[in-house]
Amino acid sequence: MKEILFSGIRPTGGIHIGNYLGAISNWVRLQDKYESFFCIVDYHAITTPYDIKELRKLIKDMFISILACGIDLNKSTLFIQSKVSEHTELAWILSCITNYNWLTGMIQFKEKSSHNPENINTGLLSYPILQTADITLYKAKYVPVGEDQLQHIELARDIVRKFNYIYGDTLIEPKPIITESKRIMGLDAVNKMSKSLNNYIGITESSEEIFSKLKTAVTDTARVRKTDPGDPQKCNVYISFHKNFSTQEDLMNIEDGCKNAKIGCIDCKKILHKNMLNRLSPIREKYQEISKNKDIDDLIELGNKKAKEKAKNVLNEIKEKIGL
Repeated sequence: MKEILFSGIRPTGGIHIGNYLGAISNWVRLQDKYESFFCIVDYHAITTPYDIKELRKLIKDMFISILACGIDLNKSTLFIQSKVSEHTELAWILSCITNYNWLTGMIQFKEKSSHNPENINTGLLSYPILQTADITLYKAKYVPVGEDQLQHIELARDIVRKFNYIYGDTLIEPKPIITESKRIMGLDAVNKMSKSLNNYIGITESSEEIFSKLKTAVTDTARVRKTDPGDPQKCNVYISFHKNFSTQEDLMNIEDGCKNAKIGCIDCKKILHKNMLNRLSPIREKYQEISKNKDIDDLIELGNKKAKEKAKNVLNEIKEKIGL
């Protein structure tokens, strides 16, 4: 039997290239090696302000986008978190053994609190407990994450160790699989790519939309004119985008052209645009095809049922161990 892998993504509506490079493309690669459970974590989404009327639409759109990127439902289980009630049941059980100071020390809690000072809610604080429940409910041994999520996996391991110490070996300590792509910075070159910060490029956007956004992307700020030599290693367009989309030959030409002022930043972005389209156009076409599938709701429900069957068995085992 294959070892189990779990990962989740918030339903922000579609997928931007930061999500794709940092998470989804790795899911597609890993689904052949592991028994994979991929979750649209809509309960996590409500810890920060959101559009109530849009949420169901965003969840469905995320499901379609993930399929368009290459997740195969014959290989992986793709489902919606809120449709599997065992997630919140286990989160409550785990919250009863999780130390309060473990949660207040989480970097992401501090960052999200600073972004939403008027909405520092308990859900934001206990977010990592639900995340631990998400993972352990499927007895997942591996979780693909970026480096910015390592603290959450370490906390999950602490919670699992404490549970097993109290109740006996039941849960599996998850291990991180560090994703190949590093943290993808947004078009502003300051913040991680994010829809809320409007510094993103969506994977299903048109050619015109993508180039329009690329034109605004911050490059090497020391390079004011085309005749000024630049440093590609100080250019976010090169580091975050070209290195993930362009060929080795193009990378070499861009390095030489930038350092020696042979090409300008717009020329550089035109090359990037071409290479991005080579990779993203098939995804956009598949997204449009799946969106027209009248059976998409049935596919979503099938994934929910498969996940619930596994989750129910594990939760029953946990309840027996703790005396319920």
